[in-house]
Amino acid sequence: MHNAEHDTTVLGMPAENAWILYAPYNDKTCLRNVLSYDIANKTGHYASRTRYCELVLNGQYQGIYVLMEKIKRDASRVNIKKIETTDTTGNKLTGGYIFKIDKPTGTGGNTGWNSSYPSSGGRAIRFLYDYPKAEDIHPKQAQYLRAYVDSAETALASPTFANPTTGYAKYIDVNSFVDYFLLNEVSRNVDGLRLSTYLHKKRRSDGGKLYAGPAWDYNIAWWNANYCSGSLATGWAYNFNAVCGTDANQVPFWWQRLLQDPAFTAALKCRWTELRQRTLHRDTLNAFIDANAARLNEAQARHFAAWPILGTYTWPNPTPIPASYPAEIDALKRWLGLRLAWLDANMPGTCGVVTGVAAAGPATGSQVFPNPFDHELRFRTTLTAAAPVRLELLDVLGRRVLLRDYGPLPAGPHELPIQAGTVAPGIYFVKATIGAATYNLKVVKQ
Repeated sequence: MHNAEHDTTVLGMPAENAWILYAPYNDKTCLRNVLSYDIANKTGHYASRTRYCELVLNGQYQGIYVLMEKIKRDASRVNIKKIETTDTTGNKLTGGYIFKIDKPTGTGGNTGWNSSYPSSGGRAIRFLYDYPKAEDIHPKQAQYLRAYVDSAETALASPTFANPTTGYAKYIDVNSFVDYFLLNEVSRNVDGLRLSTYLHKKRRSDGGKLYAGPAWDYNIAWWNANYCSGSLATGWAYNFNAVCGTDANQVPFWWQRLLQDPAFTAALKCRWTELRQRTLHRDTLNAFIDANAARLNEAQARHFAAWPILGTYTWPNPTPIPASYPAEIDALKRWLGLRLAWLDANMPGTCGVVTGVAAAGPATGSQVFPNPFDHELRFRTTLTAAAPVRLELLDVLGRRVLLRDYGPLPAGPHELPIQAGTVAPGIYFVKATIGAATYNLKVVKQ
């Protein structure tokens, strides 16, 4: 059949029918997108899998390319429910959807809607349909998605925006927004939060909330843009409007508003502190960069022989322009060290227990393990006297995620399980109520 879609595996990636060959021409390290998507995946969020390759087309060598998964709804990609044109009522109407903030492109590229809330610079924020496609989405589905996003923005703009029950947290998955913010800030992505900014919404039966991501288009992040402060290791990417207020594509008001909520900045600080120990540790990032540079070392010689641009300006490279491939890698790592140090010194918020107060009581040696955890937590304590025990898993906004009431337990040692396999990755607190006392312990779901 002509133009029939056929799912197939490519270079070991899950079977699908939509792929992208990306040419990292203006990223002379050839790894900025690969690095960004790897971080997103390691923090528990889908981002495109990538494979390096060299392209020969009609017998002519074209250089290094990156084979990437196109952003699509799929169990192995953006894992949201399939929505049919006939799904216009009830639970099926509520998801899933993928949409984005971006420049309109191509025929019908303007199909979408403007936010009811302009940017801080007075510019319209345009949302574009991605799944279902603009030509496929039913008017009732379009109306539902627009109304949901408008409700989320209205809650965020309201005086009670920080209320954990009725404010913005009712509509968005806070952990995904925290991680999306951090990825764009650690890379100081000059396009971040205003272009190639994907969002997706799950069906009500799957929680129904709005998620930030997947991550996309970081080729001019990580010290590779010579405009709008994009090359600086200092400052905030989310403050783009204040730096480049005349640009037509601006950052929505969301991030400035979220940072006014102490619960959000606490989540931000906790997550940053946790990621800096592993995924965003300088040694971890440098090792990833070095490993990919070594993998590309032979190919980069052929690539830059075909494209002799090392040491010369290619839009929008900042200066000074490194003269060799190893110098490109060194410059990236040097900038990264400065960026991490600035963020360490300037990340807002206080990471600490946000609910309850630890108190003396009828227990000793209370601890939770493993930490970080995957599917199950265990709470270990020794009761000095018989007492009822209740364990709650709370998110960073203080909302209860899980409750386990063990009732009265005798004096002595106890090890109590908390099954948490369905809990999303992120920062949580175990609140243990033992008799009249409460104990609060921070945990991380990986």
